[in-house]
Amino acid sequence: MFIALVAVTAVTIAANAIEAVGNFMQAEWVKQNSHAVGVPDSWLPFLGFVKAAAAVGLAAGFWWRPLGIAAGIGLVVFFVLALALHVRERVFHNIAGPIGFLALSIAALWLMAVA
Repeated sequence: MFIALVAVTAVTIAANAIEAVGNFMQAEWVKQNSHAVGVPDSWLPFLGFVKAAAAVGLAAGFWWRPLGIAAGIGLVVFFVLALALHVRERVFHNIAGPIGFLALSIAALWLMAVA
């Protein structure tokens, strides 16, 4: 179970770190996705900060589990809202992104809580 925790959490951390950097750099692919659901460019640094903080929190969860669990909960809430926004705006061409991130976040949270 510990190996699964490390593997899934590492992938979740890496994915969110890459997304955070994309948000901070205001990468074109990030802007296209955010514009599709009506998120203005001015929100990108904040969204990047949220993803980066969650990635750091997950990493710290290996040493202090409550922080990792809190970061996992935050990510699950974040990506549930992202998924809801995609559905509300009827943007389905890139909905695999929020679904994948939500699945990783749920898996990391569950493993953080039980492993």
